[in-house]
This record gives sequence, C-alpha cells and structure tokens, in this order.
Amino acid sequence: MKPVKLNIPFKESQMSMRMVQLKRRIFAAGLLAVASLAWHAPTAVAADVFPSKPISLILPFPPGGSVDPIFRTFAEAATRELGQPVVLMHRAGAGGITGTAALAAMGDADGYTVAVMHNSVIRAPLVQKVNFDPLRDFTYVAGLFGLATGISVAVDAPWKNMQELLDDAKKRPGMISWGNIGAISINRIYAERLAKQAGVQFNMVPFKGGGEAFTALIGRHLDVYGDPGFGGQVQGGKVRLLATITHERLKRYPQVPTLKELGYDLVIQSPMGLVTPKNLDPKIAARLSAAFQKASNDSAYLNQLQLFDMQPNWTSGEAYAAYARAQYAREAAMLNEIGFKPE
Repeated sequence: MKPVKLNIPFKESQMSMRMVQLKRRIFAAGLLAVASLAWHAPTAVAADVFPSKPISLILPFPPGGSVDPIFRTFAEAATRELGQPVVLMHRAGAGGITGTAALAAMGDADGYTVAVMHNSVIRAPLVQKVNFDPLRDFTYVAGLFGLATGISVAVDAPWKNMQELLDDAKKRPGMISWGNIGAISINRIYAERLAKQAGVQFNMVPFKGGGEAFTALIGRHLDVYGDPGFGGQVQGGKVRLLATITHERLKRYPQVPTLKELGYDLVIQSPMGLVTPKNLDPKIAARLSAAFQKASNDSAYLNQLQLFDMQPNWTSGEAYAAYARAQYAREAAMLNEIGFKPE
C-alpha cells in the first residue's frame, strides 16, 4: 500500500508542474504580445495625432530676400491648416544648400522638420564633394512654385537693353560684374551659358541672398544681377529689368523680352518645394501634403508670389521627386556643356 500512496502524490506533483509550465508559457506569450503592441503602437498613434507640437520650416537663405516673405506667409497659412505653429527658421550657407542638406544627417523623419528644397541642393553632388544624396536622403513632400529669373541692372545704369549690355561686355571682357546667389546656382550656370553663346565674359560674383545682392546693385557696387525676386525692386523704380530667362514674357512686364526671343536658347525651370528627412511615415506625409496644398491656395501667399513674380505650381511629393531625378540628369548634361569641373 505504501508504494501506491507514494505514487499518487508524485503524479499530482507532475500534473501541477505541467500546469505551472503551461501557465508560464501562456504568460510569456502574453508578454510578447503586449511588447509587440507597445513596439508598434507609438508610430500608429503618432501618425494619428500628428502634429502634436510645432513644426520647424527650414529656409536655407538669410532674412530679407524675396523668398523670405513668401515662406513666412506660407508658414502662417500652414499653421492654420495644421493646428500647430509652423515656425520659419533661417539656416543660410553655401548658396542655400546648408540648411536643407542638414536634414540628411537627422536620420528617419518624424514630420516635425521640413525644409525648402531647390535645384542648387539637387545639383550639389555634381559640383562639389557633399555628404548627402539629394535623391535618397529626403522625402519629397510637395512642389510649391517656380522661380522667374530676370536680368536686372540699376535704374541709373548705362544699359537700356540686353543688347547694349552684351555689346559693352564684348568690348570689356571680364570687367562687368554679374551677381548670383551662391557659386553654383542654376542662374550662375545660365549666366555662363549666355556668356558663352554671346561670346563675352562676365566677372561672376556670388552673394548669400537676394537682399544683399540688390543692395549692391542699387548702390552701383554690382553691375548686373541675374536671379529671381526682382519684382519689388522694379516696381519701386530702383532697378531696370533687361530680360527674363523664362518660356514667355511675364504678364506684368510685357515690354521685357526673354533671352529666347533675343536668340539665346535659354529657359530656366527652377521649382521650389518642401522635403523632410528620409523615410517619412506615409500617413504623416499625406497629412502634411494636404495641409500644404490648402496653404498654397491662401490669398496672402498668392499675393506674395505675384509681388515677386514667382509662378504658383503645386505638385505632389511623388511628382516633385520625379522632377528631382530628371533634373539631376539634366544638370549633369548642362555642366558638361560649359566644361565645369567639380571642386
């Protein structure tokens, strides 16, 4: 009888141990499930409630230029659409490259840092050593507007039209100064292309921003300025617009010819848009895109575009990214045309 009595407790003990082990496994599985939910929940919640704090909008140019009031007005309109402040922050440097390029070092995007993208950033790897790839290190959120580039001189400058300027440049090679924002802007490249086609030579002078350049132009410390943002200065009677590098004449200046009309096959397409660091959550990207599209229809913003002769041209993030890829290839071809050698 004793063996029987001994065996019964042993079997009960075995069953108890198995039950304990089973409970432990169930508990462990539950912990894994909870951990998995906790791991994935923040992203989903973050996307659902975005934005829950202010958003920084990086403008890679100094205060005072033509794009400053444009993006300041745009930020105000976007603030109303997003329900959180969109704070404009100036981070100038390298002709408008530094501020935008900084996003590439931030890692994956959370949607709270947005920067202005433009062609100089797309072009940068073709002309100098940089630590970012414009086609891989950013999420393209939206295209906003196109820049209208004009060739301006001071209102009391001796040249009344483009031909007079080119004739003088031919007589005095390298003596007439020509300003642009940055040393590698699209406008600098097209100035070089114009000089080559016309058989002249200009002294190219880079500036940090449009405000600085127009001050030099009006003060006669600079002869020619070939960049956007001339509208306010022309309307104010301080500068004379000799020509535009656009597809057709601008409606506000019907008397001013395009370079193409004058026999130089040169037309600049130069959109500006918005990007974030790479790998932005698609839900957050859609939220930003929808808000920015509504902001792009704001009347005060559109008035600023008109004042500075910018061309409104809303495009989706996908379309802007496709443009960037195509533009990168076009830029490489243009640089090869003028014989540019990377630094």
